[in-house]
Amino acid sequence: MAHQQYQACIDACVRCATECEACADACLDEKDVKALAACIRLDRDCATICRAAAGLMSRGSQFAEDICRVCAEVCEACADECQKHTAMVHCKRCAEACKRCAEACSTMAAAAV
Repeated sequence: MAHQQYQACIDACVRCATECEACADACLDEKDVKALAACIRLDRDCATICRAAAGLMSRGSQFAEDICRVCAEVCEACADECQKHTAMVHCKRCAEACKRCAEACSTMAAAAV
C-alpha cells in the first residue's frame, strides 16, 4: 500500500501530465507555432516525467523520490515557459498545474529523505 502515502503527489502528477498534453496540443493550433516550440517540447517532457513519477510512486519504487526530484525541476521549467504565454488559457492552466506538481513532488522527495 505504498502508493497511499504518495496519493496527493500521484494525483498532482496525473493532473499535470493531462494539462501538459492539452497545452502542447492547443499550442499546435496557435497561429505562430514556431514561437511556441520550447513550450511544446517542455509540455511533452513534463507530461512524460509526470506519468513516470506517478507510476513509480504507485508501485512504491525505491526510485520514486529520485524521479520526483527531477520531476519537480522539469515542472518548474515548464511552468516558467508557460508563464510567458499566459494570454493563452491553455498555457495559464498548464503553468498552474506544473507549479502545483512541482510543489507536491518537492514535498514528497524532501519528506522521504
